[in-house]
Amino acid sequence: MNPYRISYKNLKDEPVKTTPENVKEANEGLFNCTMTLPHAAKHCGMSKKEMKLTFYEYLKYNPPTYTE
Repeated sequence: MNPYRISYKNLKDEPVKTTPENVKEANEGLFNCTMTLPHAAKHCGMSKKEMKLTFYEYLKYNPPTYTE
């Protein structure tokens, strides 16, 4: 048996159910720059395009937190 053989069954990720809590965590992670877009999309179980659209909505209704 080859110890370096890859099991392709173990490479597949389990699908993530999109919940309001996951989306909120991902949007806050993107807003505070603690998550990247691909990581946030995977966290929510969304595509990158869907995550971009929800983040744009988040930006519309949440004011900036920095001061000039």
